[in-house]
Amino acid sequence: MSLESIHNTGMKRSTVLILAGLSILSVLTYLLVSRIYFRIGFPLDDSWIHQTYARNLARSGEWAFLPGQPSGGSTSPLWTMILSIGYLIHISPYGWTFSMGILILWGIAYLAEVTVRSQVASYRSTFPWIGCLIVFEWHLTWAAASGMETLLFSAVVMWVLFSLIEENPKYFKIGILIGIGIWLRPDGLTLLGPACFVGILNKSPIKRRINNIGRILLGFGGLFSLYLLFNLALTDNSWPTTFYAKQAEYMSLLDLSFVGRIGKLSVQLIIGVGSILLPGYILTMVKAIRKQMWGFLAGLLWLLGVLGLYAWRLPVIYQHGRYVIPCMLVFFTFSCIGMMDYLQRSYQGWRWVMKNTWKITVVSILIIFWGYGSFVYSRDVAFIESEMVDTANWVNKNLPADTLVAAHDIGALGYFGNYEIIDLAGLISPEVIPFLRDETRLADYLDAIKVDYLITFPDWYPELTRDLLEVFSTHGRFAPAMGGENMVIYRWLH
Repeated sequence: MSLESIHNTGMKRSTVLILAGLSILSVLTYLLVSRIYFRIGFPLDDSWIHQTYARNLARSGEWAFLPGQPSGGSTSPLWTMILSIGYLIHISPYGWTFSMGILILWGIAYLAEVTVRSQVASYRSTFPWIGCLIVFEWHLTWAAASGMETLLFSAVVMWVLFSLIEENPKYFKIGILIGIGIWLRPDGLTLLGPACFVGILNKSPIKRRINNIGRILLGFGGLFSLYLLFNLALTDNSWPTTFYAKQAEYMSLLDLSFVGRIGKLSVQLIIGVGSILLPGYILTMVKAIRKQMWGFLAGLLWLLGVLGLYAWRLPVIYQHGRYVIPCMLVFFTFSCIGMMDYLQRSYQGWRWVMKNTWKITVVSILIIFWGYGSFVYSRDVAFIESEMVDTANWVNKNLPADTLVAAHDIGALGYFGNYEIIDLAGLISPEVIPFLRDETRLADYLDAIKVDYLITFPDWYPELTRDLLEVFSTHGRFAPAMGGENMVIYRWLH
């Protein structure tokens, strides 16, 4: 069934409005708890990187983190462009960004609801149970209020994979969506695999299958070519600087066995309600294998492929597994299809008890983890605000405008300051990528360019900071409570 044909799925206007109201409630609750806990902000320093690029784009029309210095430090050009609209129409960055988060959360909840209804004929409830699960899943609410492109990219992934389970996929549209996905994250390229998988295995004459692949590549090719040209114009590389910097920074994580890495990434999918949904995913996949449902199998292969790709090159699970949140959405929705198909059958006696016990368990775990997530989100925001943002504000007030600073976390520094920055993570200073974890070579580099101050957490660079004069420390209470250290500004003696 086509996702556009929602009139046959039992969806009513009131159902859509319920999802809208719940999306607003979910995100605003996280923001309110954050305000009570410390203050409103973003839970990631990377969010401020996007804001800085967006503000400079709106004000001067240049793609730059530092005015006058074009760079490829934004992993998600399309998300940055969307954020820049808020600056053009003079809406506060918080107001615009959180509004976009609510809108996208609403969109993915709606898409999941329609998809499950299209696949489970007996599911016609007026109340959108599946959409409600998506709205209150704590990873997704956290992402909606994060200021990052994560949820929008997840929406594109969902749209592509769910379009592939339709009876007659529109391959040109799917190709365009994959092209859009590339502009949100380089990971979008992985969607070509499942799209071509379905296009080739579709039960049709060979000419039709070739035509399917051609339509995918035609829709995808134009946007992908523009993306490559965009990056080449900025950095002389086909991919954004972050693509290379992140892999270099976390190379030490590759010391763990591949099985251990993929295991850690996979566990992220079942922290929370995902653990109870797992049987549904198994049911969906078993049915797909038996009936050769290529669209579902393509989704399974994509999920395994992405987990394997990250385990191979970037096995990070920090920030609550945000890199695999798109996998979570696919996992949740396919799981719900399997469980709803199973639960909507007519059962009596102990099976009726089992069915309702499972429902109560899902709702209970969903609510418990949603509440827990509000605390996690608030703590993350408090950490960024009390360390990165407070440091940036101190620098802006106390250091001369011509100061040259080196820092590992540059987001808030770039947004709230107006001075030259050397990025030790390599996002806007790609020249440090080859030696960004080599403290001896970093010291020589900072000496050569005559840096004035080094801003970092001491344990990030113990050799660099060992003999330096401390100028400022945040003395924030949240970082030590989380087992970390306070950010420090050091005078660099060259």
